Amino acid sequence: MRLLALSLSLLLLSGTSCGGPIAQPPILPPTSGYTLAWSDEFSSANGSAPDATKWTYDLGGGGWGNQELESYTSRTQNVQIQNGNLVITALQENYTGSDGIARNYTSARLKTQNLFTQAYGRFEARIKIPKGQGIWPAFWMLGNDISQNGWPKCGEIDIMENIGREPGIVHGSLHGPSSVAHTSDSTSTVSLPPGKSYSDDFHTYAVEWEPGTVRFYVDSDNYATFTQAQWPGGGQWVFNHPFFMIINVAVGGVWPGSPDASTQFPQQMLVDYVRVYSKN
Repeated sequence: MRLLALSLSLLLLSGTSCGGPIAQPPILPPTSGYTLAWSDEFSSANGSAPDATKWTYDLGGGGWGNQELESYTSRTQNVQIQNGNLVITALQENYTGSDGIARNYTSARLKTQNLFTQAYGRFEARIKIPKGQGIWPAFWMLGNDISQNGWPKCGEIDIMENIGREPGIVHGSLHGPSSVAHTSDSTSTVSLPPGKSYSDDFHTYAVEWEPGTVRFYVDSDNYATFTQAQWPGGGQWVFNHPFFMIINVAVGGVWPGSPDASTQFPQQMLVDYVRVYSKN
């Protein structure tokens, strides 16, 4: 594993923008029957922080229930706007956050908690994910009652997850409480042709969520549909109240494992936009 001694300007994509806001075309619903309810096009000046009226942060290095190895920060080294994209950068560095926990990696985890929540509709983001063993990008949602009821009772909708050892596979999942197991879950995957990686280009990751049904998409492919009628026995369907969104890049953890000698840093996730639609 190697730490690249690069300045921040070399960590980010090059472009011709002079740093000012980027003009955006009108946003059209992806299919008929939806109306735009919320969006972030990340069109503010290069080097600026994400819009504080739309995003807040989870901070620190406590492992986040997954034995993750990074400390999440709100520093521009880890998250900023660049050339019309939200750029989350995972770095290998020695860092101790305000929680006093020393970590060897940093990254960022943004969320709309207490700023925007919605029950039902279409939630989508156009993302170019990072790559490498131990790198774990995700676009997901948690129920807005998590502070009162905790996880998994609040519910979790994982619109997109990828782990570095599976560069051509993304996962979509629902997680909720169960009376017979730790959680009740439905999950599926979608794969690219052999030799292809989701980190090679942008893809649109989305769910269309209705009462009793959640459909998962990559680009135009509806690769999974989960319904309340199919929910595992003993499980409680909790996908019937508002959720907030989360975008993050984790480093390490129980599922992806730790980075190894093949993992290169920095790694970046680029988010072109996040859009939420209500169904008419």
